[in-house]
Amino acid sequence: MDLRFARLSERAILPTRAHEGDAGLDLYAVEPAHIGPGERWSVPTGVAVEIPQGFAGMVLPRSGLAREHGIALVNSPGLIDCGYRGEIRVLLLNTDPAEVYRVEPGDRIAQLVVVEVATPEPVEVSGLADSSRGDGGFGSSGR
Repeated sequence: MDLRFARLSERAILPTRAHEGDAGLDLYAVEPAHIGPGERWSVPTGVAVEIPQGFAGMVLPRSGLAREHGIALVNSPGLIDCGYRGEIRVLLLNTDPAEVYRVEPGDRIAQLVVVEVATPEPVEVSGLADSSRGDGGFGSSGR
């Protein structure tokens, strides 16, 4: 399957895989950003993508940025629906309590993973089938 991208800026770098077979395509910043402690910034990539019908794009954080600089994605994962054709922007959050994080054009800022999705129709019912878990939510499985 091909994944079609359009450059929206001459400076944009098309997404790449670091290694053959990697699930994620690295996304690159097209503009600089200076993200202060606790601040968030919408970083443009300068590219748009055509996600095939029946699939979705998931924008995920880069583990190295989290480990080394405390950089997270505010809405992780970010969802790109198959009908969206606008620029991919990455909403970065600086969780470091003291250091400003500087993004330079060409920096890898996130990764894009394309996944197949089901689109079932919601149906209202009077009750749901029992399960062994029931309504156990956060922390219900113990430590």
